[in-house]
Amino acid sequence: MVKQQRVMIIAGEASGESRAARLVEEARHLRPELEFFGIGGPRMRAAGVETLVDCRDMAVLGLFEILRHFRFIYGVLQHMRRLLASERPDLLVLVDYSGFNLKLAKSAKQLGIPVFYYISPQVWAWRRKRVYTIREYVDLMAVVFPFEESFYREYGVPVRYVGHPLVDEVGSDLTRDEAARSFGLDPDRPIIGLFPGSRRSELQRLLPLLLEAATLLQSHMGEAQFLLPQSSSLDRHEIDVHLQNSSVNVTTVEECFYDVTRACDAIATASGTATLEVALMGVPLTVVYKVSPLSFAIMRRLIKLPHIAMCNIVAGREVARELLQDEATPRALAAELEELLRPQNHARSVAALKEVREKLGEPGGAGRAAELLEGMLPSR
Repeated sequence: MVKQQRVMIIAGEASGESRAARLVEEARHLRPELEFFGIGGPRMRAAGVETLVDCRDMAVLGLFEILRHFRFIYGVLQHMRRLLASERPDLLVLVDYSGFNLKLAKSAKQLGIPVFYYISPQVWAWRRKRVYTIREYVDLMAVVFPFEESFYREYGVPVRYVGHPLVDEVGSDLTRDEAARSFGLDPDRPIIGLFPGSRRSELQRLLPLLLEAATLLQSHMGEAQFLLPQSSSLDRHEIDVHLQNSSVNVTTVEECFYDVTRACDAIATASGTATLEVALMGVPLTVVYKVSPLSFAIMRRLIKLPHIAMCNIVAGREVARELLQDEATPRALAAELEELLRPQNHARSVAALKEVREKLGEPGGAGRAAELLEGMLPSR
């Protein structure tokens, strides 16, 4: 009797979970009988993954915030280590989430389980010494940015560039006006997106700031409308607590991220993958980043790049303004969004964002990653 092939897959936060779900779907096109289990969320469950821990409980931002949740996260790590030893999967697939995943990669290597890493940690931006850990414990790295391949080759890490999966995923069938009407908004009035991120810690820090900025904008331009997409990694009541304390009327939409983005004329967003998604949709954006003062001070010493927003890193220049920490005030954000809505500035920003799409490679990235995954499994 042929042994059922099983793959442990780990995605510790919402953006990685979306990429992991797509990878699983593509892998199952190649091998329908594959079984996946591990850490994920609703998209991975929909793709058929047995999720033993929900990634919504794992997603925290900032060094100090991680320390506060250390006991829980370490407990999950120990649980996954025990499962590696008892289940002996044919392959361990890791998606981003480096602090946790590299520790699990070490355990897999000690057990003789091959490790496939999809969506590289940003070791080229900060804590570069992690590349030596990757070289020791990861059997193959599948990267999504062209510059990452040469970076890893320089350090002797087995690597393949597959292209960014967002090139296939990002888009909406609706026009801007159709999207606005679908959410009950007036397409003849400006629509501003408030995107506070997919982590609870981001929501708590950024949503009050976004709402204060929205209040200022509404006082300057009373016709403004506000739209907020709710991530699947967040519960509605976590958002409503903040909305109830605001005088601004905000339309909240569950999922439909790309349709929400299409409806907007300008967006204030948390840093992370969302900046790439918004840039690929061609909507002018301002990026807001705010963590604890201690986390920011440490981060500033570690990060070696001039930008933190992925859309700016990919473009190689600032195509979206970044408001970091103390710069991220309601007044500064409101002023920046108001500037983006001016026709000449709006057109200039839309043109600049086209550079991001040009640098993210050809479609089919998730499929190419799935082919690499299949190649690491034992022959049937």
